[in-house]
Amino acid sequence: MRKTVKWGGIIVLVVFLGIQLVQPERTNPPVDQAKTIEAYVNVPPEVKSILERSCYDCHTHHTKWPWYSYVAPASWLLAQDVKNGRSSLNLTTWGEYSERKRIAKLDQICDELMEDAMPIKPYRIMHPGAALSKAEVDLICSWVEDERDRLMEADTTSSPAQERE
Repeated sequence: MRKTVKWGGIIVLVVFLGIQLVQPERTNPPVDQAKTIEAYVNVPPEVKSILERSCYDCHTHHTKWPWYSYVAPASWLLAQDVKNGRSSLNLTTWGEYSERKRIAKLDQICDELMEDAMPIKPYRIMHPGAALSKAEVDLICSWVEDERDRLMEADTTSSPAQERE
C-alpha cells in the first residue's frame, strides 16, 4: 500500500512538472494611444480608476500577469480568460471599432455590470478589490449613457461628406 502511494505521488509530481512545459501566450501588445477608449470618449478620472482596477487586466493590453499565471493549469485558464476578454471588449483598440459598435460596446459594459456578470466571479475571488459597489456600477452606467448619447448625436449630425474626410 505504501509503495502504491509513493509511486502515485511520484507520477502526480512528474505530470505536474511536465505540464509546466506547456505555457500559454501571455502578451501585452504595444498600445497605440490614438486607438484607446480615452481617444474617442470622455473618460472622467473616477470612471478611469474603476476601469483600471476592475477591467484592465482582461480588457486591455495592460494586463498584469500575476505569479500564478506562470503555473499550469492556472496559466491556461487565465490566458484563455484574457484572450476571451480582449476579443469581447478591448479598451486599448477601441478606435478599431465602428461608431455603431462603440455605442453597442458602451451599452454592453453597463448591461454586464448590471447583471453582475463582470468582472467574472473567479477574477473577483482572486482580486477582491475589483468588485464594484452599486454606486460604482451606477457611475459607470451614467457615464455610458452620457457617452452613448453623445456618440449617437454626433453620428446623426455628421454628413456623408464629413465621414469621408
